[in-house]
Amino acid sequence: MPGGWNASSNNPELRAAGIIVPVIFSLIFLLGTVGNGLVLAVLLRNGQVINTTNLFILNLAMADLCFIICCVPFQATIYTLDGWLFGAFACKAVHFLIYLTMYASSFTLAAVSIDRYLAIRYPLKSRDLRTSRNAGVAIVAIWSLSLLFAGPYLSYYQIVHYHGVPICVPIWEDQRRKILDILTFVFGYLLPVTVVSLAYARTIKFLWTSVDPIERISESRKAKRKVTKMIVAVAILFCLCWLPHHLVILCFWFGHFPFNRATYVCRLASHCLSYANSCLNPIVYALISKHFRKRFKQVFTCLFLQNKTRKKKKRFGKKVHVVNVGKGFTNSARGFYGANTEVTQVAEENTRKRDPEDANHARAWTHQLQDATFSVQKELLEEEDLATPGRPLAVTPKRKILAGGCFCPLEHCPTWL
Repeated sequence: MPGGWNASSNNPELRAAGIIVPVIFSLIFLLGTVGNGLVLAVLLRNGQVINTTNLFILNLAMADLCFIICCVPFQATIYTLDGWLFGAFACKAVHFLIYLTMYASSFTLAAVSIDRYLAIRYPLKSRDLRTSRNAGVAIVAIWSLSLLFAGPYLSYYQIVHYHGVPICVPIWEDQRRKILDILTFVFGYLLPVTVVSLAYARTIKFLWTSVDPIERISESRKAKRKVTKMIVAVAILFCLCWLPHHLVILCFWFGHFPFNRATYVCRLASHCLSYANSCLNPIVYALISKHFRKRFKQVFTCLFLQNKTRKKKKRFGKKVHVVNVGKGFTNSARGFYGANTEVTQVAEENTRKRDPEDANHARAWTHQLQDATFSVQKELLEEEDLATPGRPLAVTPKRKILAGGCFCPLEHCPTWL
């Protein structure tokens, strides 16, 4: 952003910002990382990326997650440290990624608005156009255009030493900076917002004014309304969150924008609001979409069960030894929890060479071994409340063992497992 106060000054506003802003950015980082991570887990782990809308939502979540991880932690230090301590490369890369992900988000929202319009207005005619392959091509085009428009910001910022302190500031001359900031506003905000507004205006008009006599299609249209409402909410949040950022820059170039307390607060609020946009989309999905709420719960359930299983492994990962089973060979077998439970078995070849009495003796030991293993498994299940005390193990609900050790009763298992 153009200009700036000296971050090393002793103004009370700066001292307050040095406390409040890192807290806000920490919340943004936490919510955004967890929320967008869950969105990626839901779409990728459950095989939900099968239609164009979900592909665009996945792309939006990736852009937000990239912004949060690569930009937010570095930008938070501007208000807490006197100078830029991360070197010249990070100075250029962080600001480049800020605008790269901003362009990717705005272009993705424009693309998904067109996709929703075609899906609702021309559901049959647009099937050949609205394919996963074409959505993938659109996503590649989105990132290519984002790289093109964000590329100049690689040279826009540079390390400058101010009173011996390195700071990361714009170094272009005013005229070039003004042109670039105007182009960013037009292509990164105004044009995508115009496309989104027109597409959703026509979509909403069609949904709320047209009448379909076929009940089955009407039910399908209701489902499409819910998806459209969710995407519209995401688009509105993007517009509202990034609008103050662009307005502050435009006021700096075309209006009266002195550096005082009021303008400093405005710039600070615009920064926080634009960065907060990257953590709000998962909240919108959870509030509006029952499908996402259900999938979020399933991911949390599996993570909880995996953590619980790991703890049980540590508690009950003991060794069971059966010794003196003739002179047979010993093999190591993994226990019920996959821990280091060792069981001595009689080698089949060696048993055949024994007389019938020794063979019967070995078989008796084998049955005792199986009974002991069965008893240990039952005790472990009872400790984990998966078996009912006093009832046979056979009546324990059937379980499904998941990847990574996560397991649950089949009747309560998520459908995507």
